[in-house]
Amino acid sequence: MSVRLAGPAAGLLWLSMLLAAAGAQAASWFDRFKDADDGQLDLSEWLLDQKGFLPVPIIITEPAVGYGAGVMATFFRESLREAASRKTEDGRLTPPDIYAIGGAATENGTWIGMAGGMVSFAEDAYRWRGGVGRTSVNLDYYGIGGQGPPLGYNLDGFVSMQEGMLRLGQSDVWLVGRWNYLDLKSRFNLEGVPALNGLERADRESGLGLSVEVDTRDNIFTPSRGWTGSLDATFYDPDWGSDTRFQSYRGHAFVYFPIGREFVVAGRIDGRAAAGQVPFYMLPSVDLRGVPAARLQDRRTGVVETEVRWNITPRWAAIGFVGGAKAWGTATSFSDGADTSAYGAGFRYLIAKRLGLYMGVDVAKSTLDHAWYIQVGSAWR
Repeated sequence: MSVRLAGPAAGLLWLSMLLAAAGAQAASWFDRFKDADDGQLDLSEWLLDQKGFLPVPIIITEPAVGYGAGVMATFFRESLREAASRKTEDGRLTPPDIYAIGGAATENGTWIGMAGGMVSFAEDAYRWRGGVGRTSVNLDYYGIGGQGPPLGYNLDGFVSMQEGMLRLGQSDVWLVGRWNYLDLKSRFNLEGVPALNGLERADRESGLGLSVEVDTRDNIFTPSRGWTGSLDATFYDPDWGSDTRFQSYRGHAFVYFPIGREFVVAGRIDGRAAAGQVPFYMLPSVDLRGVPAARLQDRRTGVVETEVRWNITPRWAAIGFVGGAKAWGTATSFSDGADTSAYGAGFRYLIAKRLGLYMGVDVAKSTLDHAWYIQVGSAWR
């Protein structure tokens, strides 16, 4: 005996068959994001084989500009797996060429559109990295040393940062040449107030610079051993297109020590300085979790921070960190400079085991503010 279904019954049967097929396809699709060893969520294979365009979401939690979001369309000329197959003669892995274009906006009206990339040449003996952007940023200016009442201001215009890198021999040391170009108009919400008297302002800044970089980390995403650091000097001058003449300097080092298999202790030291006719928005500022961007500025800034990662399981880790910072130089000595301290905690999940890439969330509190951050890889830049 045969049975033929018609009308609603046939529709329900076809729907159930389609859902079953879709469920099987979805299960097969999700299997790409499971690790073969432990069955947990893992993006290693997908990231290793990803080539062409890849949309990357941006989530902004910076207290200086408020919450926001955006997206970057990244383009990989070849996959990470293909790049890894092209080892140099000394066994060094060559990174893939990456290009990106996208934008983001926040709740206080800040927005940016940007494009950039990183390309390596001659078996990774040379690299170019850089980007250009069109932006309008709304921030608060708290005065030199961050002690004054907040004055809202806007920076609107174009930014370009270009770097050419040369590896010194077969070492982990790079010589970097840099050109920074900014064409930004600054406008305060309340012009003419006494706090703005004598403030250095300029629309166009063009700077040429040199850096020496060292990177011996075992992993560029979430390191467990080794160190990276650089010494930077950039010179802004009317001879190459700058409205004012000044110099900016930075020296930093990030160091990572494993303690057994469960703990990684990391330390960070970061010093910045500027001299000459420095526009107020380019004065060094403290970069520390829990401190809003550009909140604490002066001619000199220094940051010291330590972080401990506890690998509770092969996938999950807890993070604890504490740090301090100081800004001084215009009217105060180091001992009298404005300071702040911060601490916090977070968690990490090993999202790509074969790449050593963790991601998670940090919650931080400082003497100036508090914030939370979504972290992909290391929190230090």
